[in-house]
Amino acid sequence: MDISTTFLGIKINNPFIVASSGLTSTIDSIKKLADCGAGALVLKSLFEEQIIADKKTLLEHDDMYFWYPEAIEYVSNFSKEHGIEEYLKLINKAKQAIKIPVVASINCVSPYEWPKFAKKIEEAGADGLELNIFIPPTLLKLTGYKIEETYLDIVREVRKETSMPLAVKVGYHFTNLYRMLFKLSNLEINSLVLFNRYYRPDVDIENMKVITGNILSSPVEITLSLRWIALLSEVVKCELIGATGIHDYTGVVKNLLVGATAVQLCSALYKNGPEYLHTLRSELEQYMNRKGYESLNAFRGLVAKNHENCAAFERVQFMKKTTGKI
Repeated sequence: MDISTTFLGIKINNPFIVASSGLTSTIDSIKKLADCGAGALVLKSLFEEQIIADKKTLLEHDDMYFWYPEAIEYVSNFSKEHGIEEYLKLINKAKQAIKIPVVASINCVSPYEWPKFAKKIEEAGADGLELNIFIPPTLLKLTGYKIEETYLDIVREVRKETSMPLAVKVGYHFTNLYRMLFKLSNLEINSLVLFNRYYRPDVDIENMKVITGNILSSPVEITLSLRWIALLSEVVKCELIGATGIHDYTGVVKNLLVGATAVQLCSALYKNGPEYLHTLRSELEQYMNRKGYESLNAFRGLVAKNHENCAAFERVQFMKKTTGKI
């Protein structure tokens, strides 16, 4: 049974990609994930600020550092301990330790200065680079148009520096998400990853302070990426990779049915351990055997293709639901 597919245009043995996270931050963990059957993995992200971590550059880069000078100290200290040289060594060691594709990741917000670093990532041996982009819409003077253009500029500037495969991982905070994802897909990228999951703060009501909320996804969050992959699968030229809310084999199958090429896993592996990859593979193959599918291509996109206009179809379903007809 053939469960091979592609990520970044690279053939991988199965659709299970380990997402950028603490799971992919050490060589021991990376080896374990590969041994348990990961198809590919994305290394834990290096932040743009770590690459440009000097006081003058940071001040020019973002007004936040003028108003919160303690942030400069934090970034500088963090970068000394987890700097770019260590990241390049991690890429190199990972490539020597495992045979599956190793993809670097940069968490970025601007197209300035840091894209030059992409060349070093390529030289370190990474099979590709994932741009994890999120520009917080929290400034009154920052227009939606400017935010969207910055996303596009980031991809363009990185592409000027490297020819290695690129994935772009984004969220859904756009006025016209469909148009924005379509525009990104028309740049020189190989994969669109939908969607990244942002920091979700909570409040400690006893100590009156902001704390970290639940960092793991829940299965109900899968519906967002399913919707947009289905809408885009027949429109874009690049690969679509499902992410967020995928906790079992049914989540994997759902993504493939709406047109995804592969999926990124994180919370499911935190909860169940790397060995859960064996379970996912076994259950996926059992599903395919039960349905008579000999390859992923045999059923990829079948659900999306059933409806010529997914947007209209979704609106009809909404009408049926709210009028009690479904």
